[in-house]
Amino acid sequence: MLLRNLTLTNFKNIAEARLDFSPKINCFLGNNGMGKSNLLDAVYFLSFCKSFTGVPDSMLIRDGEDFAMAKGRYERSGVDEELTLGLARGRRKSLKRAGKEYSRLSEHIGLFPLVMTAPADIDLVRGTSEERRRWMDMVISQGDRRYLDALIRYNAALEQRNKLLRDGATDKGLFEAVELQMDMAASYIHPARERWIAELQILFDKFYRDIAGDGCETVVLGFEGSLAGGKTLTDGLDAARARDEAIRHTTVGPHRDDISMTLNGMPMKRTASQGQCKTFTTALRFAQYDFLHKVSGMRPLLLLDDIFDKLDAERVERIMTMVTGDDFGQIFITDTNRAHLDEIVSRTAGTYGMWNVDNGVFSK
Repeated sequence: MLLRNLTLTNFKNIAEARLDFSPKINCFLGNNGMGKSNLLDAVYFLSFCKSFTGVPDSMLIRDGEDFAMAKGRYERSGVDEELTLGLARGRRKSLKRAGKEYSRLSEHIGLFPLVMTAPADIDLVRGTSEERRRWMDMVISQGDRRYLDALIRYNAALEQRNKLLRDGATDKGLFEAVELQMDMAASYIHPARERWIAELQILFDKFYRDIAGDGCETVVLGFEGSLAGGKTLTDGLDAARARDEAIRHTTVGPHRDDISMTLNGMPMKRTASQGQCKTFTTALRFAQYDFLHKVSGMRPLLLLDDIFDKLDAERVERIMTMVTGDDFGQIFITDTNRAHLDEIVSRTAGTYGMWNVDNGVFSK
């Protein structure tokens, strides 16, 4: 899949921009806070209907303006496509494909695959379990529509059960009806997550070794699921019922799952250096790319935001070799270091694009 060009109006600090992209390498050079990452966030939004940073949609509209717009022209599976995102203060966002608005934004997820690395990826290692679940759900949902539907149904039923607990409800029939919906959704979510982690570990291990070099640390991903050992969610809810009623919150279920991440058998979040964490999360993103390529049949867009920060020269060199090779498709790279971008461009046999970015203004 290729993004041919992008038009932005009032998106964050970008007043107006229209960029035609190279089918392989696109580089954005500038100091921090100039708008490089904002451009990548606009591309991300067109694929996922939300900001990579997680901020409310209203914060994506340029200060002093009432609306923002992003329009992307793509080549997807040999067909020209157009996506248009509209944001207006006080109104719900609008995403149109070929001029037709989606009735449900969830229908769009996975159709325009994309992988983005960013400094905030450190939260996958050192953040809460919620960060890791959000990432896991986002990736699996892009290749499995049934998983996304099950996740939506589970979260809706979970919200209902928590409301019953908060209200002190005692109607057993109400709880049984809600818990049945939770159990049915969980019976699909849990094994899907378990299979995905097992598959991702193989891809991830390869990329970590390719980046870190020979003799590197042993890294392992594991799934910490609430339904381990073949038990059902109904069993778990029954066992936790007294506790849930006391604290008025559901304490077991897929919403409590996590991913374990270890380095030489020790938890990453407690023992890994900044460089090891950056290598770890970069390998995770590259494994995510391979997974999405496999399930979608398309090469996702790859957005690399400040990817070389915190890495030594040898690991930077290995990443450069990887991203300029044939295993990746169209790539968007931001950096404050001109030397990194020049080196990447020098390895690119085909055409490339490079822009200077200054206060939301992009110049070739």
